Amino acid sequence: MTGGPVGVALVGAGVISSQYLTALSSFPDVTVLSVADLDVERARAQAEAFGVPAHGDLASALAIPEVEIVVNLTIPAAHAEVATAALQAGKHVYGEKPLALAPSDGAKILAEAQARGLRVGSAPDTFLGAGLQSATRAVRAGLIGEPVSATAVTQGPGPESWHPSPEFLFQYGAGPLFDIGPYYLTALVSLFGSVTRVAATSRQARTQRVIGSGPKAGTVFDVEVPTHVHALLDFASGPSTSATFSFDSAVPRRMIEITGTEGTLSLPDPNTFEGPLQIRKFGEKEWRDLPVAGTTAGRGVGVLDMARAIRSGGQHRASGELAQHVLELMASITDSGERHGFVGLESGAPAVETLPEDWDPVAPTLT
Repeated sequence: MTGGPVGVALVGAGVISSQYLTALSSFPDVTVLSVADLDVERARAQAEAFGVPAHGDLASALAIPEVEIVVNLTIPAAHAEVATAALQAGKHVYGEKPLALAPSDGAKILAEAQARGLRVGSAPDTFLGAGLQSATRAVRAGLIGEPVSATAVTQGPGPESWHPSPEFLFQYGAGPLFDIGPYYLTALVSLFGSVTRVAATSRQARTQRVIGSGPKAGTVFDVEVPTHVHALLDFASGPSTSATFSFDSAVPRRMIEITGTEGTLSLPDPNTFEGPLQIRKFGEKEWRDLPVAGTTAGRGVGVLDMARAIRSGGQHRASGELAQHVLELMASITDSGERHGFVGLESGAPAVETLPEDWDPVAPTLT
């Protein structure tokens, strides 16, 4: 393919697919050609709901010549297998987070893509939204001086109360660190760059949980991963971060604050694309709102940025290399929590350019 909109197939027709299909269907620079799932009837229902012309299993999606990007929305345990199959079929891959369950698997995906001259992208793409992009511009413009430290917190009672099938969120490859952590860690890494070492503590409040809604309400299931993780991160660029990821709190909190030599910046929830963005300088008694500019189109803007980069030959921002560094970071936090010591990281994060303030996902740019 040399021009025109980029053909896309979604693999995985679960809960998150509706958000992707809503956004991608509104972008003229991509065309959703197929929805695939192990449950073909579920794929059919999503395809019909969003006017997608084809549905079926993974093989049927990979057989469509016009499909250039496979958007991998399967459960974490299947991420590496589906990504590898797509790459071997000659397709670029954009996947939900995490890139894979283990850094070694992530590295294999990137190596496969490089060998074939293909691209890998990965969620989360919320760091490309107006709120976090405006925060990055503010920090890089020196509004709080030189960044010194950051505090990141995501805590709440866990998703079993509302999710109809939450078991996989408490299995290896998920938990608060691997499921919610990527939003916070990707936001910080895209802003500060590579993490050099981490230290962490972790625990599991309960060995079993109960599904609270849907047809399986009342079902008891086992918890396989830590449900409360606290970590310290050192960035190569200088700042340090204290981060908490928890499914064990009765009080929900979602925050990132960046402290600099001239003030503090309060970032929006990194699991969203919007504001508010606030600043408070030394001597000021109240927070002040900062203007927020950029896209709020939702999940899928990373796919669009990747599609446009395929056509232009430029670099896409929600890259596999960024996701691989975040994956290694989460694995290192897990390792440190088990053996109670600092763990160094081997990979580095690529520099991420901010999106132009007027970047418009619904304006056609590919002809």
